[in-house]
Amino acid sequence: MISLKSVGVVGAGILGLAVARELTIRFPGVSVTVFEKEGHVAAHQSGHNSGVVHAGVYYPPGSLKAVLCRRGAAMTREFCQEHGVRVRELGKLIVAVSEQELPGLAEIERRSTLNQVPGIRRLSQPQIAEIEPHIRGLAALHSPSTAAVDYVAMCEELAGTVKASGGEVLLSTPVTGVRETASGVRVSSAAAAWDFDYLIVCAGLSSDYFAAALGRSGDLRIVPFRGEYYELRPQVRDRVRGMVYPVPDPRYPFLGVHLTRHVDDTVNVGPNAVLALAFEGYQWKNVSLRDMAQVARWPGTWQLARRHWRSGVKEISGSLSKRRYLANVRAYLPDLDLPDLVRSKSGVRAQAVRRDGSLEDDFALQADGRVLLVRNAPSPAATASLAIAEHVVSTVDV
Repeated sequence: MISLKSVGVVGAGILGLAVARELTIRFPGVSVTVFEKEGHVAAHQSGHNSGVVHAGVYYPPGSLKAVLCRRGAAMTREFCQEHGVRVRELGKLIVAVSEQELPGLAEIERRSTLNQVPGIRRLSQPQIAEIEPHIRGLAALHSPSTAAVDYVAMCEELAGTVKASGGEVLLSTPVTGVRETASGVRVSSAAAAWDFDYLIVCAGLSSDYFAAALGRSGDLRIVPFRGEYYELRPQVRDRVRGMVYPVPDPRYPFLGVHLTRHVDDTVNVGPNAVLALAFEGYQWKNVSLRDMAQVARWPGTWQLARRHWRSGVKEISGSLSKRRYLANVRAYLPDLDLPDLVRSKSGVRAQAVRRDGSLEDDFALQADGRVLLVRNAPSPAATASLAIAEHVVSTVDV
């Protein structure tokens, strides 16, 4: 049992801020301090994703993703309504464009049913046109409870609730050291040090650094995958009413190049998934030899490359060739031309890879003593953030 008077949280992305907020709710009067190396919240994954409130259609029934996504989606809507954050109930189609994709669509339908996703239904070709007139496919699933949200604004509101409850959010404060002491955990920056009774690390792309510093590296390592987006130019945005996704490749936890209308009516196209050349490698020119050496030293990286190099080459070709990227979209939205795609943002996904090269597909938490490390929190972590925070804080032994 821990006598809890102070807790440190590393990372002011949506998960770190959600955890900090939950701590102030669960343990009123406990001192909560959030550390963020950047000068603003949501600087990395939380501010560079698709901006979707997922309904839980993809995830294996019983997994943390399935359970926490459903609860988290409801909590996200409630929080955003309370704090004036924009949410748009746009709905989503998952479209099969060939006979080969129909079994995959059926599997998603099965999971959706078991996960009790509200309103999910199978559509025929004519029914697809009723919802998305410009989309072509043999069949589709319609998820009316998938929504768009402004996650950056949500993070800013979460930070505000933490501070209003007496917590601190320390921006531009990189953590340079962490170590366990006889009575807790010491966190150091270049200018100061803090002692906490408990530490929760939600560091995303930097999570391996903290795991190693605390002697808890284990059998997971982060491999960074960059997702590159285009936008539809304003003149053709009306060809997409809501969100349209392909049937994803079941071998990977990526959802494929999709179309997403946002709260501001822009329509993103993407992302793809290519190996980033730095943990914060948002462009091809962002290269870190130190980061790449760290990734290359992990045996799982080479096992992953050996198994899936053909898919990797395909993703790289789509990254380097706009025409090939367009071909991915035209499979289900044929009425697009090259000028209709305008280069947009990129994000980097912190994807945990096991020693054998398999991708960790579920949320992964590692609790030991006075430290809890979030080792894997990819999509739908933003959707599920408030529910993950409940789950994380409930594990603190007080």
